[in-house]
Amino acid sequence: MVVQDTPDEDPRKAERDAILRALGPVVNGIAATFGPVCEVVLHDYRRPETSVVAVAGEVTGRTVGGAMSEIGMRVLARGDDADDELNYVTRTGTGRTLKSSTMVLRDSAGTVFGALCVNVDVTEVGRVQSLLAALAGAGDPPADTPVTTFGDDIDSVVDSLLDTHLPRDRSWAGLERPRRLALFRALDERGVFAVRRAIEQVAARLGISRASAYSYLSQARTADAPGPHPTSEGAHP
Repeated sequence: MVVQDTPDEDPRKAERDAILRALGPVVNGIAATFGPVCEVVLHDYRRPETSVVAVAGEVTGRTVGGAMSEIGMRVLARGDDADDELNYVTRTGTGRTLKSSTMVLRDSAGTVFGALCVNVDVTEVGRVQSLLAALAGAGDPPADTPVTTFGDDIDSVVDSLLDTHLPRDRSWAGLERPRRLALFRALDERGVFAVRRAIEQVAARLGISRASAYSYLSQARTADAPGPHPTSEGAHP
């Protein structure tokens, strides 16, 4: 998993802190170069709930001390196996289309501890392209772009991921056991449970006890293991 410094001084803590400080001018420089359509966000994944340590630009409204997006959670889930994600397209909850890149930060031991993210608002570019295509009478409409929740509140990000993976036509009570396990597995693969208090938040949203949520998560992580699976009945189904 991504490193989280402990109270005992980590031998590479100073190195990671120095890398983040050195990238401060880079954040401002990139944003200044591309202008008001660009936002650059520097993340320290050692503190997932308040990972934003520097930001320039106002594309997604991020502020210092804010939380990571679900993209950051995906990096958390992959840990040191995480790769850079470059030039991907996403959409904000307000309908803005972004072209983004997420570049992971590693210390000298190769441990992932943060990321430098660049978001460029290409909404108007897309509209011009659509207009030109319509005038030319050619081109298919663009495929649906996934919506990414950006915000300073980690709870809203967890809620968004839960809404995405819980079938819209089914309640938790209406899900069969395999679908319940699949839901917890999908959330786990996206790094949701690396965030403190996420298990309690998911349990509350689903209307189940915290003990049941932990049980489903444990089963989801061992679902492919041989042998019988334990039951997941807790105080509430």
